[in-house]
Amino acid sequence: TDIGSQKDRVVTEEEWLQKWEMGNIGFHKEQVHPLLQKYLDVLLSGKSGLRIFFPLCGKAVEMKWLADMGHSVVGVEVSEQALKEFFSEHSLPYCEEPVPEISGAKKLQSTSGNISLYCCSIYDLSSSIVGKFDGVWDRGALVAVNPCDRQRYVSLMITLMEKSSSYLLVTVSYDPNKHEGPPFYVPESEIKSLF
Repeated sequence: TDIGSQKDRVVTEEEWLQKWEMGNIGFHKEQVHPLLQKYLDVLLSGKSGLRIFFPLCGKAVEMKWLADMGHSVVGVEVSEQALKEFFSEHSLPYCEEPVPEISGAKKLQSTSGNISLYCCSIYDLSSSIVGKFDGVWDRGALVAVNPCDRQRYVSLMITLMEKSSSYLLVTVSYDPNKHEGPPFYVPESEIKSLF
């Protein structure tokens, strides 16, 4: 349960933007995550037309994959570059509009309307802005938020979830004394207490 020196580590918004600018995005995967494929039925519970949230979405290919199945996808990402790359790499036309409730934020929405990506800090979102979700695909978000912000992050996620929603979470297991993160090590005991 010891997370070593990681508990005090802070990665700034500027550092994340720099990772995108430099193309230092080893966390981005070109294929749909095998665990999402394996547990898709858990996320969807046999339902169609769900609203699915992608926290810290980057340019995750799973967003288009789920949208193509008829679901509505909403993501949030601080890097506008990542969001624009998502639309261009999938040849998806989109429009941009400001988000009146959040200073400086933008919403990039596919012309088809089923993918809405917010460019802002996740902590600026609320259910009054984005609504509530039937499912959450968290592959790389909880492990990317600064350890000191985990409780704040999870509290926000809980307010964005419908009563009957599913939350798929992927974490990584390693010795936190040998790697400073991100991705950060989140012990299972902490996940249980957070949620």
